Amino acid sequence: MKFKLSVVIILVSLLFTSCGSKKKVVTSNRKVIVEQKEEMPDIPQLEQIKKTSKTTPKNTSEYILKFAPIAVKKMHEHNIPASITLAQGILESGSGRSQLAIRSNNHFGIKCHRGWQGKSVTHDDDEKGECFRKYKYPESSYEDHSQFLLTRKRYASLFRLKHTDYKGWAYGLKRAGYATDKRYPQKLISLIHKYDLKKYDRIRPRNKQKAKSTRYYEVIKGDTLYSIARRHNISVKRLKEINGLNSNQISIGQELIVE
Repeated sequence: MKFKLSVVIILVSLLFTSCGSKKKVVTSNRKVIVEQKEEMPDIPQLEQIKKTSKTTPKNTSEYILKFAPIAVKKMHEHNIPASITLAQGILESGSGRSQLAIRSNNHFGIKCHRGWQGKSVTHDDDEKGECFRKYKYPESSYEDHSQFLLTRKRYASLFRLKHTDYKGWAYGLKRAGYATDKRYPQKLISLIHKYDLKKYDRIRPRNKQKAKSTRYYEVIKGDTLYSIARRHNISVKRLKEINGLNSNQISIGQELIVE
């Protein structure tokens, strides 16, 4: 009996050993970094410029019409003057016509910096072959611009300013080291005055809830301010006020806040 019991114990041991040998255990010391996906933006995205060309006042006016709603939206969310955001976008991206804006939707010249886990491109700036952030959508660039300022201590003092104090913001950005250009504040202020960008700083949501649920409409062929206002149950006067319009002129592809 002892012999038979020993044989059974040996057979059972062999069976478990055989089963275990088929199971491979793989270990790795490598850290896996999961890239964060960009969420689909709230505002319908606009067709990008296909190639660079000389920037004209007309190009800049078109850029403002396209991106003012996004700048206003970010102002309501983060308290950064829409005039400053637009002026920086115009200056840094050449009104959306720079290689960096075309290749990577980077409208603010934001470099990779430590901790950036998104996509990137190399571009010659202060030095040759520098790393710049790349975005899938233009609005992602605008949101990242806001987060870039919000999450760095050197810009903290700017958020103690009123969102209508564009001059304080312009000089504050230079002091905090946003750009190396000595005339950076003057250039921003000049753009704000030339294109009357400060009017966008005065656009206010009726309440905080409205700021989070701002709606937008893309102008199509045949639209007028009257037809858009009627469709969205809003007066033409209010439609012009919340979009900073001084005339009834609108263009196809323009994004309008319709509350």
